[in-house]
Amino acid sequence: METVTHYGRKTAYRVVDTEGPRRLYVHGSGADHRLWARQYASGGVALDVSGHGESEDVDAEPGYETLSAYADDVLAVAAQTDCRVLVGNSLGGAVCLHLLLERGSAADAAFDALVLAGSGAKLGVLSSLREKLDDDFERAIDFLHEPNRLLHDPEGLGSDAHNGNDPIARSKEAMRETGQAVAQRDFLSCHRFDVRDRLDEIAMPTLALCGEYDRLTPPEYHDFLAREIPDAEREVVPDAAHLAMVERPGEFDAAVDRFLDRRLGD
Repeated sequence: METVTHYGRKTAYRVVDTEGPRRLYVHGSGADHRLWARQYASGGVALDVSGHGESEDVDAEPGYETLSAYADDVLAVAAQTDCRVLVGNSLGGAVCLHLLLERGSAADAAFDALVLAGSGAKLGVLSSLREKLDDDFERAIDFLHEPNRLLHDPEGLGSDAHNGNDPIARSKEAMRETGQAVAQRDFLSCHRFDVRDRLDEIAMPTLALCGEYDRLTPPEYHDFLAREIPDAEREVVPDAAHLAMVERPGEFDAAVDRFLDRRLGD
């Protein structure tokens, strides 16, 4: 892992050289850069936002303040690595939208395209999940790993995926390592996020990419993104839920590649 220091804290990231526009992968709530292991292995950059993985934490209230801090992490890593494409999952998509809407011309100049994967313009969190995050973190983790939430078919995915490593166990362990306080901050920040009335300000090519069976950020969220963002399109990854990049990495990557080929070419 490499690090960049900004605003008095270190943000960690992993970089693999690649040809073409370099992608910066931003993980979701309670996760870390390892969510994107199959993606950055082929080239790109994946970071740990503050308080996740190997990045130092930040003192921030859930909501706007947390999203701003995570956006600072993304900008710092992008400047260090010359990334031109933002790819955000769930909370990571909210961070990308926040960055583009709140940092104005500086953000527009830094990036050429946006991929919102399993995300939305509003990310309300079920009250039952918020309660579990507050009083029973293990139950919250189990809830998220039921079918058609993070993963379409957790049992069917099996332990042979990802070169013999069990992706379900890895996902749960990442949440435990992140810890209850930071994961709760993440989900509360999602719950308070709502930019439905500002999507027409997004001024770059955007792909809204979702898993067919995603119940956390369902396909209609992505329909809305594709309608309201001026230069946007939507695509669905079959037989996947919220973490399509984990369940169907080949299909996920192919969809992103096709989008970037159409919009950015060489």
